[in-house]
Amino acid sequence: MRLLRDETRFVREDNEFSYSPLTTPIYQTSAYVMPEGAAFRYTREANPTVNQLNSVISNLENAGAAASFSSGMGAVTSVLLHRLRPGMTVLIHCDVFARTLKFLKDFMSLYGVKTTVAGPGTESLLHMYDGQDIVYVESISNPTLRVQDLRRIREEIKPKSILISDSTFATPVNLKTLDSGADIVIHSGSKFISGHNDVISGVVAGSKDDIKGLDDFRKTIGETLDPFAAYLMLRGIKTLHVRMKHSGESAMKIAYELNKMPGIAKVNFPGLQDHPDYRIASKMLKGYGSVISFSIDKNGPDPDAFMKRLKIITPANTLGGVNTTISHPATMSHRGFSLEERRIAGIDDSLFRLSIGLEDPEDIKEDIAASIQNVTHKRGR
Repeated sequence: MRLLRDETRFVREDNEFSYSPLTTPIYQTSAYVMPEGAAFRYTREANPTVNQLNSVISNLENAGAAASFSSGMGAVTSVLLHRLRPGMTVLIHCDVFARTLKFLKDFMSLYGVKTTVAGPGTESLLHMYDGQDIVYVESISNPTLRVQDLRRIREEIKPKSILISDSTFATPVNLKTLDSGADIVIHSGSKFISGHNDVISGVVAGSKDDIKGLDDFRKTIGETLDPFAAYLMLRGIKTLHVRMKHSGESAMKIAYELNKMPGIAKVNFPGLQDHPDYRIASKMLKGYGSVISFSIDKNGPDPDAFMKRLKIITPANTLGGVNTTISHPATMSHRGFSLEERRIAGIDDSLFRLSIGLEDPEDIKEDIAASIQNVTHKRGR
């Protein structure tokens, strides 16, 4: 078959299941009749529904293979545990998902792994590079939305260093991470890939050899994705391209409006020309994504009061769904960071992370403006 374009690849499911169902069946079984089911044996090891998801992810990432895990952090920790040995070294930047950094600093250090933490951005990362065994980045960082120049990093680090990229915010729609220089790409499937806030999952893609070793490791530690969750992810992927296009266009409009809105001190969005990585993002990404972070004025509303006044946007410790959600990283996703760690990463008490869904962008903009004005007016009285 000729190579299909992305829009088509997201929607199609090429499978060889019995009786030719239109969608992948849910193989909700713990084991298989032997010897006919020898290819799967036991669902902790392999499952037809999960295998189909792996095939789809591998195709979308232009990878040799893919593996699925019971959560995004399950994917992150499995990759690192599989790769790292006592005495090895990791380079990571400070503005990443808090639990990723916590796992390396608080847990892997117990096994003799040394982690070096660089500042935000590609320049800071490369300045701290000293031949580390693994360079771990988020292609778009959570929650400050810095964009790492993957091609440049790959060119400047030694061939023996493994470049791992968490591309949850970019998704395979906006970035082919492996084509851009990474050796391994990780996604929290709970976010944009599933897209409906009803799945906890993680996926990893890379070369056939890398994924074979990782998947053998997964089978042993028991990091298994449930077949029903895999089914929901396959369903979500069918609309991923459409959702990312729509929410990305809305995010661009909302970011532009927030940049002019009274009460907003700063807006972080790679599609704005004043973003420090705008040039990199414009070159590397097909779209700027659907997440915005912004800071309210220091003398503005209290974070809790601001979120409680919102009528359309839902405060929640997640992102990537069809509905717009907002979080306060200092007390939610990055509550485990110390004050100094948050300061260095650019996560202060006034920062919010906004994940744009499928609503009309005007309603989202007006909801934020009304909340800021109402709370500020109330405090002023």
